Amino acid sequence: MKVLGISPLDKDSTVAIVEDGNILFAAGEERFSRTKQQSGFPRLALEAALADTGLSMDDIDQVCYPFLTWQNEQKLFSKNLEDEKAFIKAFQPADLGPQIKEALTRVPDRNQPIHGLEHPNAIMEKGFLHSSYYSMAGAQKLASNNAALKASRQWGEAATESFQHWEKDLTAGLAEAGWTGPVKRMDHHLSHAANSFLCSGFERALCVTLDGYGSGLAGSVSEARDGKIHRLHGLSFPNSLGTLYEHVTSSLGFKPSRHEGKIVGLASYGDPSILGDILLSRIEQTPGDFRIYEANNVYFSRYLASKFPKIDVAAAYQYVLEKVATNYIRYWVEKTGIDTIVLSGGVTANVKLNQRIFEIEGVNHIFVYPNMGDGGCGTGAALYHSWPGGVKPSISSAYMGPEYSEAQIRKALDAEGLTYERPEHLAAEVAKLIHGGEVVARFDGRMEYGPRALGNRSIMYHAREPEVNQWLNKRLGRTEFMPFAPVTLYEAREKCYHNIRGAEHAAEFMTITFDCTDFMRESCPAAVHVDGTARPQLIRREVNPGYYDILTEYEKLSGIPSLINTSFNMHEEPIVNSPEDAVRAFLQGALDYLAIGPFLVRHPHPAH
Repeated sequence: MKVLGISPLDKDSTVAIVEDGNILFAAGEERFSRTKQQSGFPRLALEAALADTGLSMDDIDQVCYPFLTWQNEQKLFSKNLEDEKAFIKAFQPADLGPQIKEALTRVPDRNQPIHGLEHPNAIMEKGFLHSSYYSMAGAQKLASNNAALKASRQWGEAATESFQHWEKDLTAGLAEAGWTGPVKRMDHHLSHAANSFLCSGFERALCVTLDGYGSGLAGSVSEARDGKIHRLHGLSFPNSLGTLYEHVTSSLGFKPSRHEGKIVGLASYGDPSILGDILLSRIEQTPGDFRIYEANNVYFSRYLASKFPKIDVAAAYQYVLEKVATNYIRYWVEKTGIDTIVLSGGVTANVKLNQRIFEIEGVNHIFVYPNMGDGGCGTGAALYHSWPGGVKPSISSAYMGPEYSEAQIRKALDAEGLTYERPEHLAAEVAKLIHGGEVVARFDGRMEYGPRALGNRSIMYHAREPEVNQWLNKRLGRTEFMPFAPVTLYEAREKCYHNIRGAEHAAEFMTITFDCTDFMRESCPAAVHVDGTARPQLIRREVNPGYYDILTEYEKLSGIPSLINTSFNMHEEPIVNSPEDAVRAFLQGALDYLAIGPFLVRHPHPAH
């Protein structure tokens, strides 16, 4: 059975074609339109999917979409928002005034510079009017209750409008593509649970989903076995850890749904104990559940950000996210006795949270779906509806996008007048360049599906030099608080990372952090964060021989089995897709070399 899955159209719209539980093709519209997190009907990705698989819309048996109709979604969240009114009314928050005053006395003087911040204790400087409004709408009970309820009401109105708008867009886009049949709609969190479980290869697992909003929920726990998924619990919206984290992202001056990773990086520099308990006191935790007071009130995090260092605000939110999520999951691990966790949903893009989940007593195995955000829901829906039953081996890679021929690559190089060679031993040549301090971009094979570059659309450099985090990000126009992530030979995993057993497969997709060994800290300081962790990609030869061989050749020269792998794109652009994209980003980013297909290109005007 051939199923076309289309992810939610409100952001990062993505197409997947799945046949009998096998993903034939999956790619986001952003890679073709070149607009990050492209919304709307994914026309270009659909065209590419059909061309790549050699199918037409007549060959498709079913089209799936991972949201219910707008009327059913509205019914669910309207009831939730009514329930929220009663909760806010009954909740007795602690008096914030003395808590804040006391917390301010515990902020230390800091002078160790943090790259990307004007001062280590920088706060969000706001004018008097803004600050006054934040302290009223964020911290004074009557005003903050009203602000929270108003925000929920506005959210509901905007969500209804959004669901109606995208529903029309979906219908029109499918009609234009030649699909006249019905669309199979499904519960949003079930599509998240399906992608993580059905791609994990596990016979039995606890599926945990955590995100902003989907079909009345902000998260769920399900028991899954033999291809069947049975929900045990749903976290009712607006009790959303996704919304909580979006709030702090925007309150610290970053873009929600895009820059949450910067908050994870910043958090390691701060002290979570300064604000952690204040934040926790606003979350009612009960065994296997929780509720967040004034969940939609963004002014509370803005109030904190206007008074406290950004790093301490980030640290508190990261701490609370980890604490609340692990308490929630721990209960269900103990209740079911299941030692295997599979994760999906936008919140599980938080690699530090995933490490904490793996560290829960009783958890022995973990898998995180590589495209954990809403962009992955199309595959979840299509997998669920095409699943033939039983257990399949886990997905071995995320290389599910388009591939380009040698002729297409040559054409792109010739169009820019670039000279290139075809080395007999490309991997050895690339390893030698990297060992000698050159930055090499790699473009080869099928494009990665999901937010991470995993070697086929990557920029590579050695990890011996911590300063690379500044100068290479500058060349690429990026500001990051996390170091670059390493790619490590699968065989060297225990030499480089502690406590990796049971999480090896998750680590093939760069979805979880680990504490680094002394060897890793000493030999690859550029890939180790200030807290001693790294977010590796483990690479096996059978998954990607060309990429793996570069690493083995580099290890022969250096004795080090890891390199830096960062995504091949310019700042605020999606990861490159076509040879033309690759050539343009290579020239713009002033990278030293481009290994593209079988060819090696030296930059005509190298940066050094």
